Amino acid sequence: MRFSRRGLMAASAAIAAAPSAFAKPKSSAAPAPWTPDATEIAGRIRRKEISAAEAVEDAIRKVETLQPHVQAVVDSDFERALAKAKSGQLTGPFAGVPFLVKDLDPYKGIRTRYGTRATLGAKPDTEQTPYVDAFDAAGFVTIGKSSTPEYGFLPTTEPMGFLPTRNPWNVKHSSGGSSGGAAAATASGMVTIAHASDGGGSIRIPAANCGLFGMKPSRGRMIPNRPTSRGIDLSVSHCVSHSVRDSAALFAASERTDAGAAFKPVGVVTAPLKRKLKVGLVMNTGTGLTPHPEVQAAVNNAAKLLKDLGHRVEPTNWPMDGNQFGQDFTVLWASGAAELVAGIGKAMGRKPDANVLEPFSLGMAELVNTLPQGALQAAMERLNATIKAYDTWLTKYDVILSPVLGKPPVELGYVAGWVPFEELQARLLAYVGYTPVQNVAGAPAMSVPLHWTADGLPVGVQFAGRAGDEATLFALAYQLEAAAPWAHRKPPVSA
Repeated sequence: MRFSRRGLMAASAAIAAAPSAFAKPKSSAAPAPWTPDATEIAGRIRRKEISAAEAVEDAIRKVETLQPHVQAVVDSDFERALAKAKSGQLTGPFAGVPFLVKDLDPYKGIRTRYGTRATLGAKPDTEQTPYVDAFDAAGFVTIGKSSTPEYGFLPTTEPMGFLPTRNPWNVKHSSGGSSGGAAAATASGMVTIAHASDGGGSIRIPAANCGLFGMKPSRGRMIPNRPTSRGIDLSVSHCVSHSVRDSAALFAASERTDAGAAFKPVGVVTAPLKRKLKVGLVMNTGTGLTPHPEVQAAVNNAAKLLKDLGHRVEPTNWPMDGNQFGQDFTVLWASGAAELVAGIGKAMGRKPDANVLEPFSLGMAELVNTLPQGALQAAMERLNATIKAYDTWLTKYDVILSPVLGKPPVELGYVAGWVPFEELQARLLAYVGYTPVQNVAGAPAMSVPLHWTADGLPVGVQFAGRAGDEATLFALAYQLEAAAPWAHRKPPVSA
């Protein structure tokens, strides 16, 4: 299946009609963005104020300047990107806009390393997925690959085979993962939008850590990407961006619109929410762990903002046992690692060791290999029951408000793959307990940058909805963006 012509046309029309990002604010309370978003850059190219080649050259200069500080790009394709920009053959809503593809997905002509030493010596890819084709159809010019942890397993991007990706808001802290390179590159201004994917929070976590907007789509919503052999397909793809309108336009250009689509197409959402919502507020995951005070403040402030906007907010709880869910999700996540380790071992002709894979990857494979008979199946059955429980829960609410993470951006090393396995497991359960629920449920969720700590670190707030109801989340995001703007906030390490 190929990209949607209808979605591309709708996204193009929305971008053409979008006001300039540098238009004079209607109110002094709405400061101008510090950098143009992708919609603005596409508009400038379309109006011939700049050329696509100039936009790409500017992005290349920014990558070369900022890369030593944030390490967000693992492979570049500058010469071919410039040739593409100069070709005069670019079409689509984002024609000429520089872009990065996450290093878990193949892109023709660039190597895919998957964040691991196991791919040392990899050759440039000769094929790519229909989903990645949609980026080309939208007119993006891919200038390289963004960094990721080993096989996307961890919520930080500091794989042992590469230099750690650093948070532009404070380079001692993690940019998040697994789309940490995409977020660091976008937040610092190397590019204005970048591909990201989410199997347990990997769009929302780096968006939260880097002060960006990040929407995780519903399962089955987007053009197909990577298939899974696991019983529940957890991973979905989209992007991280500075603005809601960029995310909404790319969403329309890459969602499924064919007869086999899981949901009726959303199209391009362009306007703030007009109706009032019933919002359920979750502050903890039912594990007995309390989030960091700054995270609590972020969620409470978001709840107040929602009430000021006329929405109804009331406390609620996860519809399952938080501890059991965390254990079951870990088993499912580890089963993917076990498959990878077995495949690498088969290709190598021997069992991979710590010279090839990180201790966490090996530890997860070992966890699965030591499970009692039937444990994986039992975990899968309980997780499938969670899907029904989530759907029932969301009949009571329009949207769920919660933290994205249990802490503000952690320092590099805190959840890295070389931390002793049992200690790292405990840290992960406390840190990332809020995001995997929507991956299991197949429901949409977004991180919205509504809070910064006293020492200047972003803290995203999560809003989740019913499966297939991205339209409500996008409309709410526009409303929040207008009420509490964030695009003027510039990180210390930036273009």
